[in-house]
Order: sequence, then C-alpha cells, then structure tokens
Amino acid sequence: MRRRVVVTGIGMVTPLGSEVETIWKNILEGKSGVARITLFDASNFPTQIAAEVKNWSIAEIGENPDDWKNQDRHTKFAVGAGYKAMKDSGLLDASFDRERFGVYTGAGEGEQNFSHFTQLVTAGMNDDKTIDSARFIAKGLEILNPIQEIEQEPNLPSAHLSAMFGACGPCINCLTACAASAQAVGEAVELIRRDDVDVMLSGGAHSMIHPFGVTGFNLLTALSKRNDEPQRASRPFDKDRDGFVIGEGAGMLVLEELEHAKKRGARIYGEMVGYGCTSDAYRITDIHPEGRGAASCMTMALQNAGIAPEDVDYINAHGTSTSLNDRVETLAIKKTFGDYAYKVPVSSTKSITGHLIAAGGATELIYSLLAIRDNILPPTINYETPDPNCDLDYVPNKPREAKCDVIMSNNFGFGGQDASLIARRFTD
Repeated sequence: MRRRVVVTGIGMVTPLGSEVETIWKNILEGKSGVARITLFDASNFPTQIAAEVKNWSIAEIGENPDDWKNQDRHTKFAVGAGYKAMKDSGLLDASFDRERFGVYTGAGEGEQNFSHFTQLVTAGMNDDKTIDSARFIAKGLEILNPIQEIEQEPNLPSAHLSAMFGACGPCINCLTACAASAQAVGEAVELIRRDDVDVMLSGGAHSMIHPFGVTGFNLLTALSKRNDEPQRASRPFDKDRDGFVIGEGAGMLVLEELEHAKKRGARIYGEMVGYGCTSDAYRITDIHPEGRGAASCMTMALQNAGIAPEDVDYINAHGTSTSLNDRVETLAIKKTFGDYAYKVPVSSTKSITGHLIAAGGATELIYSLLAIRDNILPPTINYETPDPNCDLDYVPNKPREAKCDVIMSNNFGFGGQDASLIARRFTD
C-alpha cells in the first residue's frame, strides 16, 4: 500500500503577479502577461515580446535585496515562491522532522552572461588573433565574480530553498526542459509515497528572457513574431498561431503525507494520485509526429492513479501555441481518451501567462488545483480561428463553471521529455 500525498501549500511569482488569488483572478479574466521586452534591448530581434515578471522584489518576503545581489532571477523567483508556499502550508515556523523534509525542483540555468567572455577574449587577444593565456587569466581574475558564476548552476535554487527552510532530506533538481517542474513534482510525490520523507517542497523556476535565450528559440523558429500585438501572440490551438511566447517565474508546492497533514489540521488543496513520465525517443527539437511519448505518458498517469479516462474532468494542456505541439498534443489526447476526448474540456493557460519553460509544469498544476477548488475551468484566450487538426473543446476565451473533481496537467519538453500529473479533490 502506497502512502497518500496531498498538497497543503502553494506559492508563485509570475508575469501575472505574485499573490495566488490575484494571479488566479487574472487567469480567469484572461488578462495576458505578455508585453514588449524590457529586460534587454530586443529591438533588433525577430521576437521582441515576452511575459516578464514585473514590479517584484525579494524584499516582498522580508529579504534584503542586497543579500541576494549575486543570485540570478530564477533563484530569487524560486525563493519567493517557496517562501509563499511554506507560509501558506503553515509549516514555515512549525515544528516537524526536518530530516524527513526535502526539496525537489525543476529549475533552469541562470542567465548566460557572455559579455564577460567577450571582455576576456578581447583583453587576451594578440595582434595575430591568438590568445595570450596569461593576459586572459589576469583579466578573468579582475572581472569575474566566482559566486555569480556558481549561481548560474541549475541546482542552486534547490540548494537555497533547502538552506532557507532547514530541509535536511533529499535535495534534487532535474532540468528536463519544459517538463522539468512537472517531473520534479511527480518524483517528489514518489519519495513521499515510498516513505523516504513526509514533506517535500517541489516546483520549478526559470528565466530565459535574455539575449542568449531569445536567440536560441528564434533560431529554432519556435517563438511568435506577433510583436505588434503582444497580448494576442500566444494563441494555442488557433489556426493562426505562429509560435510560443517565452515567459519567466516560479511555482512551488508543499507536498505532504496525508496523515502528517491531517495531524496538524492542514488545509488541503487536493490529492496527488497519478504520475506518468516517458520519452519520445525521437528527435531533440521535435515531438514524435504521432504523439507516441505524450500518449503513453498520459496513459501511464491514468494507470498510476487507477482511474479511467472518463474520470478526468479537465486537462490543462501543454498547449504551447506552436504548430506542431498543438496538433500532436490533440492527437495524443484522442489516442489516450478515445471518444471521450471530445467531451473532456482542455485549455492552455500559456495563452495568458506565456511559457514559463521549466517552471511551467508547477504553475499549471497550481492553476488546475484552483480549478478543483472553485469548480471553474480557466480559458484558452486568443482562440479565434478553429484549426481542423485541433478539434477538441479548448474552453475558448472565457472561463467555464463546471464540475471539476479530477484534473490532468501535461508538460512536454525539448528532447522528448513527457510528464503528466493527475490530482483530485480530496476526500477522506
């Protein structure tokens, strides 16, 4: 018998705000977080729009910004969301066994600052265009900050969270592209199920809104170029979609063994019941054209939860707004759910928030848990022109009041990484 796992705390830092109820209100009102890029001069880039976190500081959680000047944006987002989740759970100052408390994140790398490298090369270059290693090293010792270099590592958010909350159990980070934080949550659930820990702080954080990140996705022709209409650019499943909109932020959840949560009278957002994780085993940048990995991942999650497809009330789709993803995800849902695929509501909150990359899975799971709480389904905004290849119920443009006891949240990443999570309304 596996132990039951429930969600007792949630926290986010997103392009729609940093307070859960404000974010959820903006989701339901379809208020897009996409605008022109301000974090760097993108005027010469093919894509000049993104969903940035604005008007937020780590001071919001009582931290001195000067103490975090060497940390990248993604780490500060993770710490902010983690603090909010811990406070929301009631565990922030509670007495419990910290040896059985761990952290599992799906966090990306920090900002790739190549200006320093350019300075090093310029300073170390001889007249014949070769590098004088002594000058190169001397310049490096002069301008490089070793702490800032270390802080770009993707495991640093989990390390800071572990230290901040005294989590002495497993401290793990996985970076599986857009599936990262969904996979992190799924693996964290498994740690509790098999009695390795009682509590896990899990989720993800990422920021790729920098020249290197935007350049990379532009070279892959993955980003929308609808620069004159930022808020209408992310349009999953719409026939006129032209790519995704990159976003940033963090989402963290407190996962807790049921009896541990009940003993302290914790509020429960929902129970985690299903997890599937597969690989397309195909191409690095393309998902399998027949949705092989996505379909098997959803099937695995259903089997893991011990439920039938007809038991699912809502699917929060990966729904990136790229031509290939939306078509193939639709196909994979049909393969998994059969005729019921045409009855189950499917929506993509990326239409509102943009794509938070490694943080997408955790934030979208939180939106799905709030859908359970309120019996209301978030919309897919900017859905205007139906695509014959995308013919499911995408909850177009407006939220929908509906029975919502069981949700599935999908995330599929570059490299063929697939993760599906299933949560349900908690009943004792």
